[in-house]
Amino acid sequence: MRARSARRVRVRCTGSPYHGCRAARSEGRVPSSGRVIPPPTDLTLPRAGVPTLRAALSAALKRLAQDLGRLPLASLSPDARATLTHVLRATKAELAREPGRVFGVLRRPNVGAALRVLRERADDAIARQLAATLAVELAAAGAELPALRFEGLPSEIVCLGARRALPGGDATLARGEWRGRAILDHPSPFTEIEGGIVLAEVDDNPLSMLEAHPDKLGNAIDLGGRDAEAWADALREALGLIAEHTPALRETIALLVHQIVPVGYDAEQHLSASYREALGTLYLTLHPSPLTMAEALIHETQHNVLNAVFELDPLLENAFSPLFSSPVRPDPRPLHGVLLAVHAFLPVAELHRRMAEAGHPLSKTPEFARRVERVREGNREGAAVLLENAAPTAIGRALLDEIARLV
Repeated sequence: MRARSARRVRVRCTGSPYHGCRAARSEGRVPSSGRVIPPPTDLTLPRAGVPTLRAALSAALKRLAQDLGRLPLASLSPDARATLTHVLRATKAELAREPGRVFGVLRRPNVGAALRVLRERADDAIARQLAATLAVELAAAGAELPALRFEGLPSEIVCLGARRALPGGDATLARGEWRGRAILDHPSPFTEIEGGIVLAEVDDNPLSMLEAHPDKLGNAIDLGGRDAEAWADALREALGLIAEHTPALRETIALLVHQIVPVGYDAEQHLSASYREALGTLYLTLHPSPLTMAEALIHETQHNVLNAVFELDPLLENAFSPLFSSPVRPDPRPLHGVLLAVHAFLPVAELHRRMAEAGHPLSKTPEFARRVERVREGNREGAAVLLENAAPTAIGRALLDEIARLV
């Protein structure tokens, strides 16, 4: 890897107002006992093979499959309800025949985001989007579905499994063909990065423009004047840095991340985002430093780790009030946000430590030393707020114990 000098950079993390809070606030929907998964010891710094995360993700997907039967269909319009009901019936039949195929489709963030949003509120547009997306993903995965007709779809339907974007509006899906053309004959707005992760120049996340961070206005797709291959090259370099020094974190990325959505270029600061509903999608700006990009990848992937756990357990009983100072945000945050920050930056600190131990050229600059201290100080401050004020669940207590050991 060619060494580049580390530059002064502000790393800001953003997300939707619902980032991690909807399921955690829904009493009776999210278990709060330690029985869903064993009390974790490696959700912050994973062990090789990431066994705890694999167990959590498996349980979260089982919940999502159950949610197929718990959607608010009665609150939809008759047309939207009929369309989605038809697709859900076909999906449940496929689940009985080929459960692995259906679970593979449910893992895709374009399916999961629409499903998680719809389970919380009835919305005809999202119901139609979910019906079409679920159907084309199943068809692309090899499922034999009955002929289906869709009306009033958004302008594009994303098929992440086939790496395609299909025209929306009114459409038919029959014999694996969308509007009479094979799915693979439609254009691909994706660029392969590595290991199944793609750069996505299309995004159907219904929450992508909702913004909680005061320094940011949503997550519109923007290559920042660079081409897609330049983005892919920069992300490969950052992933290589992670794999070289923290291989278990690279395993975490491989397990969770499906797509990265570009949201601009900025040489002075870095802005990134993820959404609890869109598990598997990262929103990143491009920065010239591979270390900054590696930090952002780790940071947002760690949010995805907790987002998977939030499908099962709220972790904190007092997650959303009162508000506290955050080590990485200019605005006061609930303990939920402080937990997200500390959980994200402790692995960043571990990357720094291992790079320094290995004598990596990037670790020998004055700015690297300043960055290391800023991250350590933020982790200490955030952990102190958490450990003093949190009222954890059983799983949350195990996570806080791990954080206390690592700070």
